[in-house]
Amino acid sequence: MQASTRTATKADLPDILWIMNYAILHTTAVYDYEVKDEAFVQQWFTDKQQNNFPVIVAVVNGQVAGYGSYAWLKPKEGYKYCAEHSVYVSDEFQGQGIGRSLLTALISEAKLRNIHTMIGVIDADNTASIQLHEQLGFTEAGYLTQAGFKFNRWLNVIFMQIMLS
Repeated sequence: MQASTRTATKADLPDILWIMNYAILHTTAVYDYEVKDEAFVQQWFTDKQQNNFPVIVAVVNGQVAGYGSYAWLKPKEGYKYCAEHSVYVSDEFQGQGIGRSLLTALISEAKLRNIHTMIGVIDADNTASIQLHEQLGFTEAGYLTQAGFKFNRWLNVIFMQIMLS
């Protein structure tokens, strides 16, 4: 199954919201507890646009299969060349290369925008994401023990980094 990636539009927001909320409710890919609503995702999208951060979707047969974006690692001027990315894939499209397509597109966008380094903050049990990042040239840059808590258990976090310039 071949996915294409493109810049997200407002018309994609319902699909992005569905993927976002599925990840919140069923995975440790995101450490939020409460689902988001339409107003949240619209504000999130507006904030990304106003800050010139990309939002990319992967599309398979006309259906949004996943989305990705990035923002500054921290909201301080000195971090303006360091981006933290997020990639989420719809449950029905897991394991089909969608995450790779999205992350590859985000890396390309970041290079065009003179981002020097990109960071992934990954749940340590998410071996598929860790392997994908390694395959694309990311290396482990840190490990935090019991940094998160979700589903009544402590979660460890791996920081992975790639130098883009």
